[in-house]
Amino acid sequence: MSGVNRKRSIPAIIDSCIDKNKFEYAIAETQYVAHASELTKNAVQQGVDAVIAVGGDGTVNEVARSLVETDTALGILPCGSGNGFARHLGIPMDIKKAMDFINRSEFVTVDYGKINGVPFFCTCGMGFDAIVSRSFAKGKHRGFISYINKAFRDLAIFKPEVYEIEAEQGAAKNKAFLIACGNAAQYGNNVYIAPQASMKDGLLSVTIIEPFSIVDVPILIGQVLGNNIDQNSHIKTMNTKWLKVRRKTPGVVHFDGEPMEMDAELFVEVVPNGMKVLAVPDWDGMYRPVPIYKQVFELLHGSFVNVDFGEKITLPWQYSDKGKDSKSGGNI
Repeated sequence: MSGVNRKRSIPAIIDSCIDKNKFEYAIAETQYVAHASELTKNAVQQGVDAVIAVGGDGTVNEVARSLVETDTALGILPCGSGNGFARHLGIPMDIKKAMDFINRSEFVTVDYGKINGVPFFCTCGMGFDAIVSRSFAKGKHRGFISYINKAFRDLAIFKPEVYEIEAEQGAAKNKAFLIACGNAAQYGNNVYIAPQASMKDGLLSVTIIEPFSIVDVPILIGQVLGNNIDQNSHIKTMNTKWLKVRRKTPGVVHFDGEPMEMDAELFVEVVPNGMKVLAVPDWDGMYRPVPIYKQVFELLHGSFVNVDFGEKITLPWQYSDKGKDSKSGGNI
């Protein structure tokens, strides 16, 4: 579903831009959910050097989960609305420039994560971000505007949950708005949830957002866009190889933005040096934040990919659920 209109011209761009002295290539189109994983497994069996995912983070996850612990590398031509993994790797959002990135790239070994055994490559989490991921997945539309609409609706009725958390540093009980585990720095769209995350340090960057007032929302938004959310007093961060989380009941989690129902007990771990990617030579595994003007341009550009301009945007104070007050300014 991601970037359907943009993808139509990509085969011609690939043919005109790829370094044919360096690569021989073939293109396969996915026909159904999880088909990308099947195609990738076949490519690995055939000894293909690299599989390039053309799409958003969902497509990237499908391809990448079939490449872990193999000698076949992952490459990305970003066509989604978020493109979190691609952005962390430093891949340009322009397809021709992304092709130039691939032409210049080398194989680099990086970490990936697992949540209850399910691989993720960018972020996973529970709480509010997982709820929004589920709402977004059920929707008919993609793009940043649609995502924000779902977030506003869920924000109006969401209640934080109490979690028992255990890591290398010890154990604690926290009431949290969300718990995010980052192998990469961001969800996508330059929304940074784990600013210090590296794909080459053998650690997860964990961010715990505690309950906050509605008046804190503008500050939090500014910090997630400004790559400094770890400086907020409502935020706890740590780097760890593993994380155990216990909640009262089973519920939704997300991995790379894809929602899944999981047990009440969750185990998140990093797998060091578990896969190969195409990246620029001597890349250190960290993300390099882009200038704010470039963020704004990319955000506006991504907002109009697959947008239904008839879709109504509902703000938190316009939404009610059986008389619940969303204007009280209480804890979110």
